[in-house]
Amino acid sequence: MKLCWKYAACLLLILLLPSCKGNNSKVSQEDNVSMQDTMTQVVDIPDVETEDVVVTPARVDELFDDFIWNFTSNEKLQRRRIGFPLPIVTAEGTQLIDKDDWEYDLLISEEPTYTLVFDNEDELDKEGDTSLESAEVEWVYLDTKMRQRYFFNRNHGAWELDSISLMPLPSGDKEEGFVDFYRSFATDSIYQLEHITNPIGFVTLDPDDEFSILETTMGISQWFAFRPELPKDRLTNINYGQANDDLSRQKILKVNGFEDGSSIILYFRKRGNEWEMYKFEDTSI
Repeated sequence: MKLCWKYAACLLLILLLPSCKGNNSKVSQEDNVSMQDTMTQVVDIPDVETEDVVVTPARVDELFDDFIWNFTSNEKLQRRRIGFPLPIVTAEGTQLIDKDDWEYDLLISEEPTYTLVFDNEDELDKEGDTSLESAEVEWVYLDTKMRQRYFFNRNHGAWELDSISLMPLPSGDKEEGFVDFYRSFATDSIYQLEHITNPIGFVTLDPDDEFSILETTMGISQWFAFRPELPKDRLTNINYGQANDDLSRQKILKVNGFEDGSSIILYFRKRGNEWEMYKFEDTSI
């Protein structure tokens, strides 16, 4: 009789073991789901869409630069931030593009660098202006002398693309315009050498104190050691409200890097009928 009770106890223990394992497995799965949910909540997603609500972080619309980066890197956000049907204006007339016909546009983000053009140093501060209500992104095609503009407006606090235009650059007088000059300057090393002051003004970080700016000069031979890679086929520009007068006798070209965060500035002026670069600034860390 005692032996039978022992067998019965063993049998009962065997029957209970799968039940215990099942409960442990269930708890473990629930813990994993809970952890995954928590991780998903803390991931910084630039644009989140649900069935009924679209949530876009407010910081996307604070600075135009932040918005345009999200606009070019997030296809869903781009489509929601375009006023369809979108007017495309050319010399032949206006064409309206419907949402179904729009093709995802990378704009300036497909280039390793992008350039900004200013007429004077005071306007450099416009790049960080959070009060802007309108801005333009443009391509200047150096060979064809065409300008493609994307017109953005802040509607009810949110940036939106309202129209695009493709037009020839305005024709100036018989003097050489900046676009013609820049095309030769960027593609012809001999021409470039002939249109730089010697010595050239140089602004950089102080090698003995990286928090201080050093203003000095350097010879042309040093310029060729420091000069950046310049766009040769087309120039980009973000117009934050700066003048950008095609007939201006001074131009400032800022070259920003997407990947490394570098930023250099080239200063040009027109003396008589000739353009020249007279200062170069590189304060990138």
